[in-house]
Amino acid sequence: MGKTNYRFNPETLSFDKIERNIKTLVKRLLGYLSTSLASGVIFFLIFLQFFDPPKTKSLKRQNEQLLSQYNLMNKDFEKISKVLEDIQNRDDNIYRVIFEAEPIPSTVRMAGFGGANRYSKLEEMDNAELIISTTRKLDILSKRVFVQAKSYDEVAKMALGKEKMIASMPSIMPVSNNDLKRTASGWGMRIHPIYKILRFHYGMDFAAAIGTQVFATGIGVVKSADRETGYGNTVVIDHGFGYESYYAHLSRINVQIGQKISRGDVIGYVGSTGTSTAPHLHYEVSKNGVKVNPQNYYFQDLSPADYEKMIAISSNMGQSFD
Repeated sequence: MGKTNYRFNPETLSFDKIERNIKTLVKRLLGYLSTSLASGVIFFLIFLQFFDPPKTKSLKRQNEQLLSQYNLMNKDFEKISKVLEDIQNRDDNIYRVIFEAEPIPSTVRMAGFGGANRYSKLEEMDNAELIISTTRKLDILSKRVFVQAKSYDEVAKMALGKEKMIASMPSIMPVSNNDLKRTASGWGMRIHPIYKILRFHYGMDFAAAIGTQVFATGIGVVKSADRETGYGNTVVIDHGFGYESYYAHLSRINVQIGQKISRGDVIGYVGSTGTSTAPHLHYEVSKNGVKVNPQNYYFQDLSPADYEKMIAISSNMGQSFD
């Protein structure tokens, strides 16, 4: 026989016997189950809010590791980029200066990638911005390395031809001038001897007696050998590597067009032909079609002391001979 339960009745101040039936038990059981289920759902939602299941934890951990690796990769890119930048500066400002080559334009080194969006397939990925940024850095860095590799190939070729280039450069004085007394008017603004006005003198004048030998200042090929207005009898030598030298007011020309010339060959003789007021040699040097100061190219002729003395003499602001 089951246990009998009673309930106190405050109205009658007595205990009433609790009658149990199937319906009451079912209702109570359903109530317990509903309450338990609701509590379980609430606790499960709270658990999901604050605690991840093992698989989610694993995926999050992998994602964090990937983000960490991307950040480390970006830092490595920055280090490599700085090293590459130093190599590029050395290439432009040392190696190419030595071989007298133009530096590579920054527009070429840092050029982007044209055409369609190269990274459209990455835009749907998680952390797309970081991934695209890193991929773009890698592409740019790869291109810079490629450009630098090509540049060093070019520098290597220039190094192999350096000996020929040095032999070709117009690097001696065009007349015998050991005591520097033949150095007359130099590069810069000068008073024209005939027009008596200030004009830029694109070269150097060497005063010498008519018939004094004039020497080729580097190996090359005679580009022209003829009489020119103002310059009189003139020889132009193409030395290659962008260099040309001019010898004007000659009394006599000793070479022909197309003739191969070695440094020190006698190409003519000092005179006073053309627009000239006294026997002298007017000498010019051009690099890539632009006239440059010849005094910067006498490095095979002069000691440092004589070089300084020659610059002082040629820098006077007096009158030129032509």
